[in-house]
Amino acid sequence: MFDRGPHAVLRGDGVCLILKTPEHDMPQVEYWGRDLTSDAPDAVLDETALAALDAMTLKDTPPNRPDAAWRPSLLPQGAEGWSGRPGLECARGSRPVYVRWSDVQSRTSDDGRTLSVDALDAANAVRLTTTVAIERGGLVVMRHTVANTADDTTPNGTEPLTVSWLDATLPCPKRVDTLTQFTGRWPLEKQPATGPLPAGSVTRDCRRGKTGHESPWMFIASVGAPAWTGGEIWACHLAWSGNQTYRSDNLTAHEPLIGAGELLGPGEIRLSAGESYTTPDVCFAYSAHGLDGVAQRFHTWLRAADGHVDPIAKPRPFTLNTWEAVYFSHDEATLKRLADRAAAVGVERFVLDDGWFHERRDDTRGLGDWWVDPEVWPNGLDGLAEHVHGLGMEFGLWFEPEMVNLDSDLAREHPDWILAAPEAVPYRGDLSYRTQYVLDLANPDAYAHVHAQMADLVGRLHVDYIKWDHNREVTEPIHDGRFGLHEQTEACYRLFDDLKREFPGLEIESCSSGGARTDAGILRHADRIWASDSNDPRDRVDIQRWTELIVPPEMIGAHVGPSPAHSTARATDVSYRAAISLTGCSGFEWNILECDDAELETLASFVALYKELRGLLHTGRVMHADLKDPSLRARGVVDAGRTHAVWVVASTDNLRDWLVERLPVAGLDPTRDYRIRLRRDIGESHWGWVTPQWLTAAQSDGGFVAPGALLAEVGLQLPNLWPMQAIVLEFEAV
Repeated sequence: MFDRGPHAVLRGDGVCLILKTPEHDMPQVEYWGRDLTSDAPDAVLDETALAALDAMTLKDTPPNRPDAAWRPSLLPQGAEGWSGRPGLECARGSRPVYVRWSDVQSRTSDDGRTLSVDALDAANAVRLTTTVAIERGGLVVMRHTVANTADDTTPNGTEPLTVSWLDATLPCPKRVDTLTQFTGRWPLEKQPATGPLPAGSVTRDCRRGKTGHESPWMFIASVGAPAWTGGEIWACHLAWSGNQTYRSDNLTAHEPLIGAGELLGPGEIRLSAGESYTTPDVCFAYSAHGLDGVAQRFHTWLRAADGHVDPIAKPRPFTLNTWEAVYFSHDEATLKRLADRAAAVGVERFVLDDGWFHERRDDTRGLGDWWVDPEVWPNGLDGLAEHVHGLGMEFGLWFEPEMVNLDSDLAREHPDWILAAPEAVPYRGDLSYRTQYVLDLANPDAYAHVHAQMADLVGRLHVDYIKWDHNREVTEPIHDGRFGLHEQTEACYRLFDDLKREFPGLEIESCSSGGARTDAGILRHADRIWASDSNDPRDRVDIQRWTELIVPPEMIGAHVGPSPAHSTARATDVSYRAAISLTGCSGFEWNILECDDAELETLASFVALYKELRGLLHTGRVMHADLKDPSLRARGVVDAGRTHAVWVVASTDNLRDWLVERLPVAGLDPTRDYRIRLRRDIGESHWGWVTPQWLTAAQSDGGFVAPGALLAEVGLQLPNLWPMQAIVLEFEAV
């Protein structure tokens, strides 16, 4: 019966999840939020307190029987009196299957952080296994597995069980009234869209065949517009790199639900007897400390993931990528000179981008033929790779393994390896789709072919780093006559893992026309993501601050490009470009052979600053200031001991007031004093005709010293930065 049975209490890292676990129904969530005993770590939520919680939160008094569910379950269904979107929709042939659980077993782990649920619908021969866990950082991670247990006695039992969707959801308090999600485009990703929590059951789909530039990416529920530093937030994110559905259910009879799930194609999941389907993980983040609290949960979780490169054990290399330096104009002598120049200013990783392989003179040919073009590289890539390694740098190479051009030997020899229906190749003539198609990696032969070609080059050239691109959207993905995006996505993950297992130490960056594949699913396999193809720092300052809601800064590629920017034609000072680059994993996307001596001196100074500070920047806690001026940004990183912090303050346009607001410096120890220095290693920054007194002192050798309590509560008077200017401030405890 609803709301009967024992409680399950999950606690960890400041988060608490309380559920009722009836014997013949799915568990129902009573509470998700701040750990109710966090102020008294030894306190216990005993049955007396939990019974009080029941009485406080039930909308009616048992044994009354309301028309709507007492509480939505972990898998809300119409049979429970739930009128929103069901958590599971499935069918056998033309007969819909409405699950009714005949037996439900729930078990809490010994550490009190995981609930495992095994539910059986004997009549419909459906078994569901659900895991809800509070993982590192306090992130709640949920996954479902649905299985077809049909036998000869099952009605329509010879028909496969077709799953239309299987979502994960959690409830938010009724006071939640605002929903933030995301949209975007190339190359302007992660644009937040905040508005009223919509009434009713609402879904938002992304059908790009990958995460997508315009992916919802997160649903963030809050009371009023979310702030960076304060306020409660309930958020969810789908850790998956294929099609997605995000959902909110704001119904009059229930607390609002938020959730997500894989957007399955028609007939994509058809389970024969004994087969099962497991959903991607859905991550739920509660924060009592605004958006920064959400980010901290994701950063802690991802930094603890298996395979994550420890930025202390192996500092994140300063990278030069050749794309905006030479594009398709490959010349061995020029690229060796570029490598020499890169090494001279301190670059640690040199990546050869698109244009090196068979007949690849433009973007219409060659994809799929992963061998070195002898016309452009008559000596092969061996000489360049050896030269780069000889300079003490890592050597990286660009691939787009999931794609193929029709004008390639691969497509001519194996047209059946294209992930599409035969009648869709070639596609209609009035669309370009980048003149490329998707290679069916779920085809074992196609997978083996790509793996072998990549492994040969990685092994022979001692490639240290792969820039893995994915430029085309995946539309109508037909594999063996059926919708095949789920298998394609899993095959991509497997190829990442196989290469890294075969070549220990190999690192792989996920790029997808910039930031179109930056989800927590790919981040369990990739070592870095490319946040955007825009290297314009005016755009990047916002793209990166929203991207790092999930992605730790050491995993966000953030390069200094030329001025004017190739993506916007906007001109900016090198100090501005360098400061914004410092907030991620820095590098150059620039033909620095064109730089004069003064520019090279500044670049070398900036690279040295990055190396000096990256131990902090890539391990500390990220924070943002909530500022009134819409053209002002402030972002900081503080170490665990609160002895060292770096803040980047940037303008995006003319500041509104002549007297600029103060910067509240959060995260410091209020009982200690701090020496503040303006780091001019990025080059000269520019502001109005007056300079705050503390900033004048911060430019001296001794810096400016102030108490942590004053820095947090009063703040630093900021200068009137000119448009698109930035300053880097370092704080060290004294």
